[in-house]
Amino acid sequence: MLPVTLESARVRLDVPTRADTAAITDACQDPDIVRWTTIPTPYREQDARTFVDALVGPGWASDREYTWAIRRRGSTWLEGIIGYRTAGRDLGFWLAPSARGAGLMHDAVELVVEWAFTDGAPDVYWECYEGNTASAAVARSAGFSFTGTGPARIPGRDGGPTTAWTAMRRADGAPASELAWPDAP
Repeated sequence: MLPVTLESARVRLDVPTRADTAAITDACQDPDIVRWTTIPTPYREQDARTFVDALVGPGWASDREYTWAIRRRGSTWLEGIIGYRTAGRDLGFWLAPSARGAGLMHDAVELVVEWAFTDGAPDVYWECYEGNTASAAVARSAGFSFTGTGPARIPGRDGGPTTAWTAMRRADGAPASELAWPDAP
């Protein structure tokens, strides 16, 4: 698929490029991004270039994973990343500390989920490592239903199993479950 640009009043989602290397590298120094994702640590500029070259472009070309840069509308600076993997119809995302609390991630999630539904997805899945209350708060506010705690689809940084909170949002708007969200504000 050719990359798609999505926009709201607050954000513009487009393809991350090598021009975003410094922003990606800087954001990936954040202890919370390191803690809750599987990015390499320490994270270097070469890691950002590899991410753009080996994941972003090939992901779009193969229809395996669609990755967007999150930018404030009217800005070229990358504030975060959101990705949608087609095999599991699932989201992953992170946001730089300087961009948190402005509603950017909420808008980004809404745009990607609605785009996936328009493209025919019956539902979208989300997971985070157990305890990531910030990610859970985003999913919850974006209308995802908590579906439980269990083995994560994505292994931990060491390749071993880890536990995840999971949620789903259905295209028809019906709740995916009646379970209560754990520890989410």
